[in-house]
Formats: sequence, C-alpha cells, structure tokens
Amino acid sequence: MSTGLIFILIGVILVFVLEYNQHFSSRKFIQDNSIYFTGLMEDDYKFLLEVRYGKGDIDVEKLFNQRVRNGLIIIVFMFFIFLQNMNFTYALLSMLIGFGVFKLPYFQLKNYYKSNLNKINLMLPYYLKGLEILVQHYTVPVALARSIDSAPEIFKPGLKRLINKIDAGDSSVQPYMDFAQEYPVRDSMRMMRLLYRLGLGSQENKQEQLLMFSRTISTLQNKAREQKYKERLDKMEQKTMIMLFGTGGGILLFLLLSMMMMMNF
Repeated sequence: MSTGLIFILIGVILVFVLEYNQHFSSRKFIQDNSIYFTGLMEDDYKFLLEVRYGKGDIDVEKLFNQRVRNGLIIIVFMFFIFLQNMNFTYALLSMLIGFGVFKLPYFQLKNYYKSNLNKINLMLPYYLKGLEILVQHYTVPVALARSIDSAPEIFKPGLKRLINKIDAGDSSVQPYMDFAQEYPVRDSMRMMRLLYRLGLGSQENKQEQLLMFSRTISTLQNKAREQKYKERLDKMEQKTMIMLFGTGGGILLFLLLSMMMMMNF
C-alpha cells in the first residue's frame, strides 16, 4: 500500500471518528460559515429548484449546504491524494475539482430547465388564453392573481413574485419583464408588454386592446400546434429511419451469414 493511500485512509477514518463522537460536524461548520458560502449561490438557483421539484417544501439552504459540503469533501480528499507531491499546481487542481463537484448539481438543474423550455413554450399560449377570459371581467393584477390556481405548476412561482411586486406598489413594466425573463420562450416579452399596456388602458380602449391581445394569443396557439405537429412528424421520421436501418442491417447480416455458410460448404 502506497504512503499516499495510507494518508487518505487515516484522514477518512479521523474525520469519521470526529463526526461520530460529535467533536466535529461538517454541517455545523458550513452553517456557522454560511455568510462566506452564500455568495456562491447562483441568482436563479431557487427558481431552478422550483422548476425541477415544484414549489412544495424545498429547503433551498439545505440543498445548497449539501453542495458546499460535497465540494469541500472532494477538496480535502484531493489534498490527501496529492499530499506527498503537494505544490501550487496540485492545490489549484484540488480546488478546481472541488468547485466542479459543487457546481455539478446546478448545471444539472440548468440542463433540465433548458430541456423543458420547449414544454414551457407550448404551455404559455394556453395559460394566456385562460388569462384573457379573466381580464375581460377583472383588472389585470386581479386577473393574474386569480389565474395562479389554474396556471401550470411551472408558472406559479413566477406569477406569485409578479403579483407581490405589483402589490408592493411597483406600477412599472419591470415586474412583467422580470416574469418574461424567468420564462424566456417564444414572444414572452411581447405578451407581457401587451398585458402591461392592457392594465394601463382606459375602460374605453380596453376592448380594442383586449382584441389585439386575443389575436396575438391565437397566433401563439397556432404556432404551438404547428410545433407539436412538426415534433410528431420528426418522431415518426426517426422511427421510420430506425426501422429501415434495422431491417436493412438485418437483411445484410442474413446475407453475409448465408454467404459464409455457402463458402464453408
């Protein structure tokens, strides 16, 4: 057994013993120094967690602390591996590997969000259609608040933040733009601007603006239907190509086997 491996085993055993005897707690250490680690939390981390797991009872701080703990453990582990030949390069490499482990869950959440943007893109027009009906009877802020219960789960956190900003007295377009930036899909910026203008318009102009809003939603719904149809065609084409390649490959393999058997005879 190499000396480096012995050091690693000793370090692991030492940390385990200290944790077991409650002389040292990695969780408490991270909590006590959370002021230094909080700055590492990404601005959209909570939003991405809500997209991935739903609003629910997500303990953002706990999940973030787990990421910090895993990153620190890897850094310590790498330090033990390079202990005999430790220099600036190995120290930097250990830090980079630990940072990579810390960032990995965030990148996984990002990838999940990007892969679901298409789904969000398809849901937005249908949510806006329901909102259009509410706007006919209520003011825009009230309609937004009433739409939360029936909105797709993925939109609910953003809608609540939007309503809270409006209730706090922000009458500018910014709360609407913040919502659009959270869900950067097809025409979300334009639709939220139209919604904001609809809320500003007088009662006399409301019907005209509502008609424009309705026409835009119908256009988005048509695009969504076209996209769904295109995706189905693409899937059918892929399945057809797989079947053709599978059938062709099977026939070719059968012919090769037949030729080999004939040559043996």
